[in-house]
Amino acid sequence: MERAIKGRLHPWVWAMYRINTYLSHDFLGGPKLFKLAWLINLFKGGTILFVALLMLWYRNDTTEAWVYLVLHGTYGLCWLLKHMTFPDAQWEQRVTLGGAFVAIAFVLGPYWLFPYLLISGVLGPRPQAANSWLAACIALHTLGLALMLSADAQKYYSLKYHPGLIEEGLFKYIRHPNYLGEMLIYGSYALLVRHWLPWVILALIWTVLFLVNMLVKEASLSRYPQWAAYYARTGMLLPRLFARRRANERPRAQNLPNDDGSNALASSEEVAAD
Repeated sequence: MERAIKGRLHPWVWAMYRINTYLSHDFLGGPKLFKLAWLINLFKGGTILFVALLMLWYRNDTTEAWVYLVLHGTYGLCWLLKHMTFPDAQWEQRVTLGGAFVAIAFVLGPYWLFPYLLISGVLGPRPQAANSWLAACIALHTLGLALMLSADAQKYYSLKYHPGLIEEGLFKYIRHPNYLGEMLIYGSYALLVRHWLPWVILALIWTVLFLVNMLVKEASLSRYPQWAAYYARTGMLLPRLFARRRANERPRAQNLPNDDGSNALASSEEVAAD
């Protein structure tokens, strides 16, 4: 199957996918001691403690700090609940010590830079964010969390009892609602920080990891006979409202390089997520 998927992708996408997989799973070689789930759960579940310690250390009890604590902290707790209820098989893969370092240093760790920038005062004196701004961040986060949890739950139970291409529910109009949910969640944190650096971090992760994983997944799913029609009526992250391709037109995913995972690191499970 890997050879078939490679043939449907642009060379740079396949190359990025292979690099991502090597760095996050096999970097420096050696025994594979850690499950990705352990690392991800440690950082996401530990976020509420990390942010609370930042608030105590820097004596910051502003409204913005409390809002950040509640948003990012409860997201981490929801992630743990999701893992216990409908876990992603991709995160059960074991990685080397080097792979664990890459995952922490270049994906999981940078997310903790967001609250540090907001709470530490390193950005200097700043006016309090307007209530409307805080409300927008909360609304965006709530929508993203609902999308991510609902999409991952639908994917988990659909594939458990009816393997194949998912064309109903949240996947009826959007091919990757779980990725969209994750982007809205972390986008709300970047908005709350009000600095350009979180957006640079997100842009890199969304391009190098999310986009590559989505395209690889689409290349894998394109083997299903109903894929062309499904592709024609759906959007990658937003519903296709205007232009629609004919159902018998060859989908772009087969020509271009081609996610409860929500998440974040490249994994061969994304190829077999169907």
